[in-house]
Amino acid sequence: MKLSEILPLAASVLSRLDALLPPAVQEPDWSAWAYRWQKLGNKGVLESLPRPHTFALGQLAAIDAQKQKLIRNTVQFLAGRPANNVLMTGARGTGKSSLVKALLHEYGQQGLRLIEVDKSDLLTLPALLTLLANRPEKFIIFCDDLSFEEGDDAYKALKTTLDGGLSQRCPNVLVYATSNRRHLMPEYMQENDARHEGGEVHPQEAVEEKVSLSDRFGLWLSFYPFDQQAYLQAVHNWLAEAGLTLDDTARRAALNWSQLRGSRSGRVAWQFVCDWVGRTPEERIID
Repeated sequence: MKLSEILPLAASVLSRLDALLPPAVQEPDWSAWAYRWQKLGNKGVLESLPRPHTFALGQLAAIDAQKQKLIRNTVQFLAGRPANNVLMTGARGTGKSSLVKALLHEYGQQGLRLIEVDKSDLLTLPALLTLLANRPEKFIIFCDDLSFEEGDDAYKALKTTLDGGLSQRCPNVLVYATSNRRHLMPEYMQENDARHEGGEVHPQEAVEEKVSLSDRFGLWLSFYPFDQQAYLQAVHNWLAEAGLTLDDTARRAALNWSQLRGSRSGRVAWQFVCDWVGRTPEERIID
């Protein structure tokens, strides 16, 4: 076979092979404020998010106590003072994730950066910490809707990140996590029953193992279901952002909306406002 025939064939093979290989790892865009960390082999890639979903802290209603504690912890972190990793748990749709996102709006100019890490990518956290260790910015690793099942080893990597393992914890990195589970792992009634047959000889040790992960978060913030007043305040805040007011028609429509959903929360308020703002003035009637 002649060289002129081999070269096109080799180029074709290389082209198909290149499609199967992961992309080359590039230096992250350190000018961005928000990132997503994704597993790539035994390490990962830090992908910048040029348009992060964020908004003013004042938009969030009915969580003033939790907001104050999280702000205080974050300000300590930005000032180089000791601060805690944070676990936010409680009712769905009450602003846990939104509160973290809003921090970026308030403190991005002061060097705060947000890195979203999915549970499936936690095993590569040590590689991420190595990448961040010598950076001047302050990074919050954000784990949203975090929980683990039996036999899931990803929580061990998170444990090491929270406590530092043998090496010291990165001074410019904190973990903020949200979950509907207080201890992040499933718990069973039989674990509290010393008479149950089968399973662990020392069931209390299994319980201790599960609790040990949540214990590594120094600050726990609990979120509770909204009452009607809190729900309407959330609706008012989001309507004001869109340049509308919570008049009597909008109020009654918002209450009907929550009744149809069978829930009152910040998320339900936001969903109502999306629907209400999207209507024409003629369509803004009570369904």
